[in-house]
Amino acid sequence: MPINSLIKLIVFLFLTAVCIFGLQPFQASVDASKTLVEQEGIYANEVKRLSDGTYLVAVRTDMPDVKAEMVRWWFKEFLQTSEQYKLWHPKDHIWMNWENKKPGTIIGASHLVHEYIGKDLNKLRINFIDPSEFFGYDPNDINTFVLCAQVGYLLESLNIAKMCHIIRDTKKGSEMRTRFWLGHVEERGIKNNLISIQELIGNTSLARLFMVTKEDAEDLKKHAEEEMKFLSEILPNIYNSNSTVKQ
Repeated sequence: MPINSLIKLIVFLFLTAVCIFGLQPFQASVDASKTLVEQEGIYANEVKRLSDGTYLVAVRTDMPDVKAEMVRWWFKEFLQTSEQYKLWHPKDHIWMNWENKKPGTIIGASHLVHEYIGKDLNKLRINFIDPSEFFGYDPNDINTFVLCAQVGYLLESLNIAKMCHIIRDTKKGSEMRTRFWLGHVEERGIKNNLISIQELIGNTSLARLFMVTKEDAEDLKKHAEEEMKFLSEILPNIYNSNSTVKQ
């Protein structure tokens, strides 16, 4: 084969691979550690397409008069009914239920929800997992609450995103740092590290470019900003007035 033709073939194959797998196909895009920066007030609110085709959505929320322990109680103890769920976002939150939920715990539980994100009603299964799967260790302590999950369709056995909420105490209350990574496809129930066709195709950059849009990411950012602001406003009164809170 002539050298010019060989070069053209190599360039074509390279560009094809980039279109399908991205510029950095083996680089981990779940940068959870960025939520643990020590300084207050510098965590950026942003929506960004990453090199592997996924979308990063990051939201920071100041929560005056709210402590990490209060948010821990909200998720582990208080949040049980659709009525309580609607308090969190009266417009967007429609319905909720739990699977495998035990009092005082959250890891291993699945939060089943119907909620509007943008104009669309999303029916989702949020599977809470051990934070060490994101960070390599468990960063929870008395002044920090870390909540990590895989997010998928409620009516299909397919996860489509990952997320973390990190709440750290500050002098005035706390700061919540939320991070979503949209476009991580994983079929639930697959064992022995097998990869399904949906995962193989869904985790290519080309598929992610079509599957996850900037509008989707912006809608999620707006929803997260609103619901966490609502939570910061309602939680102090609910926590302080609830007789089940252990002092």
